[in-house]
Amino acid sequence: MADEPPRRDGDGPGTSVITRTKSQTKRPSLYRVLLLNDDYTPMEFVEHVLQRFFNKDHGEARRIMLHVHHHGVGECGVFTYEVAETKVTQVMDFARKHQHPLQCVMEKK
Repeated sequence: MADEPPRRDGDGPGTSVITRTKSQTKRPSLYRVLLLNDDYTPMEFVEHVLQRFFNKDHGEARRIMLHVHHHGVGECGVFTYEVAETKVTQVMDFARKHQHPLQCVMEKK
């Protein structure tokens, strides 16, 4: 026992503790992209917008367009903020370019 060097804290087996924290990624907020009804934009144009910018097939585009027509508003899809913002801008620019007053908005889900 006299031959052993003095022991300091942390020198012995099992005295080191390594902790690893797991970072938890927060899911991004989602936003609904909505089309608003007006009395001037042709139904065919609305269907075209839904097919072109939201990848809806003809039947789904027609169903959403009719919902917008009868209820005043209809959901085109749910996206992250950046994607929703881009879709709204694309639709609004496209409608303006074709001289239609179609309105497209986004709201937090």
